Amino acid sequence: MKLLVTGASGFVAGSVLVQAPRDWEIQAVSRRETSNALPGVCWHIRDDALVPGSLVELFHRIRPDALIHTAAIADIDLAERDRNLARAVNVEMTQVLADGCAQLGARMVFCSTDNIFDGERAPYRENDSAVPVNYYAETKVEAERCVLALGNRGVIARLALVAGLPMLGSGNSFVARLLATLKAGGRITVPASHEIRSPIDIVTAGAGLLELARGDHHGIFHLAGNDRLNRLELTKRVVAKLGYPIELVTPVEGEPGPGRAKRPRDVSLDNSTARAQLKTPMRSFTDGLSLMLDQASYQPPR
Repeated sequence: MKLLVTGASGFVAGSVLVQAPRDWEIQAVSRRETSNALPGVCWHIRDDALVPGSLVELFHRIRPDALIHTAAIADIDLAERDRNLARAVNVEMTQVLADGCAQLGARMVFCSTDNIFDGERAPYRENDSAVPVNYYAETKVEAERCVLALGNRGVIARLALVAGLPMLGSGNSFVARLLATLKAGGRITVPASHEIRSPIDIVTAGAGLLELARGDHHGIFHLAGNDRLNRLELTKRVVAKLGYPIELVTPVEGEPGPGRAKRPRDVSLDNSTARAQLKTPMRSFTDGLSLMLDQASYQPPR
């Protein structure tokens, strides 16, 4: 089994690379250097990854059996500000990779998002209509179409909010940012909004993506936890699990600051398809946090 992972220095890809079977040939491509090395992982650092010809050449040279495509402009506000960059990474790169998979007969697992929904009819199932409310979500909806065109070789994994500590490299982890603030003696401020998610832990997310890459599944899967939580409750649970007083979490009233793209209110996902068809268990948020901390060998403050 030869697996290609894009966005390999990112948060979700780190979980995939750490958990990938050691008897697989793992090819990892990233636009930036990583200080971490894993046995059996071949790294390709390509600052020209957005050049279609370069990406095609790399893909055909590697000739993977399966691709897990995690690379994305996932910063919602950045995508709103720089739409050309967001489209180049989130749509055009996905199309190039989908074309490569079609030509070589490879499986493609594409990481999409719960943010494709408008937040007014949750919890969402896989066949519910996407109604994006920001440009980031628009690019993900368009990219999903590229992958669905692969038929039974295309898989869309819509990821809920992914929680955890990075398993490889630094990554972009909100839990890591919370922990850094707490260790520095700071307080956590959380907007007193009603944004609701169904968070999944980083270990389960990576395991689910690997199962989708190795199997014969196709279509859309919601990789999400079993709980629906607003941002305040979610943050309090994380802080408590890290061993700090929840009194350090302070809700903040008022509207978001300028420059913040619109977010949907409730994008919690129905994960019944994943629970029925995958061996990877979808967990409660509490169990997921425990698994994440065990994986990171985390020691709470004394």
